[in-house]
Amino acid sequence: MAEGAENSGGKKKLIIIVALVVLLLGGGAGAWFFFMGDDAPEAEVAEVTPQAQPAKLEPAYYVILPQPFIFNVTGDKRDRLVQVKVQLMVRGDSNESTASQHIPLIESTLLQTFGAATVEQLRTPNGRADLRQQALSSVQNAMVKVSGNQVVERVLFTGFVMQ
Repeated sequence: MAEGAENSGGKKKLIIIVALVVLLLGGGAGAWFFFMGDDAPEAEVAEVTPQAQPAKLEPAYYVILPQPFIFNVTGDKRDRLVQVKVQLMVRGDSNESTASQHIPLIESTLLQTFGAATVEQLRTPNGRADLRQQALSSVQNAMVKVSGNQVVERVLFTGFVMQ
């Protein structure tokens, strides 16, 4: 009778183990179909049409302008002193070296753009975003004139103080 009880307990363990293995395999297969099933047709389409693949971007480099810009801006009640630290985001080694070579031109262009700003413009986040966009446009136009390329992708304010 003891052998029958042990034999029955061993069969139950075996059935439980087999059921767990089947359950795990079924769950894994279901997960694979869920996550991978929709990607297969898109991958085939992307391979057939090369236009669907995004262009490979060159690595981004950041050109630090050596000194912060310090300038006065006019306001309703009084003039304010502003200090802005700027970095330029460029793509690729050639654009990095071109931007570094023309730092005096970039600084002059940025100073002219910043000098046209007002206190009211610089008080709001939208105004600062507009100033960044104007600075980017001015720098890109200046770089096109000297190098034939826009060179700079973004103008970043890494420090901004207004007193």
